Amino acid sequence: MCGRFAVTLPPDAMAQLFAAVPANDLPPVPNYNVCPTNPVHAVWSGDGQRRLGAMRWGFLPHWYKSPTDGPLLINARAETVAEKAAFRTAARERRCLIPASGFYEWTKDAEGTRYPWYFRRANGEPMAFAGIWQDWEGDGEAYRSCAIVTCPASRDLAAIHHRMPVVLEPEHWALWLGEAGHGAAAVMQAPPEGTLEFFRVSRAVNSNRASGPELIAPVEA
Repeated sequence: MCGRFAVTLPPDAMAQLFAAVPANDLPPVPNYNVCPTNPVHAVWSGDGQRRLGAMRWGFLPHWYKSPTDGPLLINARAETVAEKAAFRTAARERRCLIPASGFYEWTKDAEGTRYPWYFRRANGEPMAFAGIWQDWEGDGEAYRSCAIVTCPASRDLAAIHHRMPVVLEPEHWALWLGEAGHGAAAVMQAPPEGTLEFFRVSRAVNSNRASGPELIAPVEA
């Protein structure tokens, strides 16, 4: 599961990192509380060039008559993404990278209180989530929409949540984008233990209206 994340890298730095041509309508950064249906940054490849643009976080299958015509598809499971009718063509033909600085997961206590945790790369570098995308039009609306691919969590992260976004290493970006032949399925797995670190953060992020760098500041567990 990945239901919230943060992105702080400036667009020009993203474009340089991914060797991509940036669009003019990129979402504002920093954003410490990216929520479902928000526009997100995404990198895709086409016509021999990488592009950095905005996509709606919430994949819209072509048969949806409106953006709310079915479940909100923010994640796609790595184990079934190539089989599910909503995702299988995108998994084969329309893969993207979704830049992030970190992501949130939650635990619950015996009373059901939700406590957020923030995950980031231990080396401080930005993340690139594996994503899939789909163009959708209907009722005068048009979106380029996406979902984040998730996989079983690595052993060191599983105590917090049993699933996590697929975090791709730079050497796998070209393969995932379809620039380096076949075999992208092999990279849909958790990173080695120790790649990510995590810590408790303020419960303020439980609100989708919360914002600001204090959301990713460590608090005592």
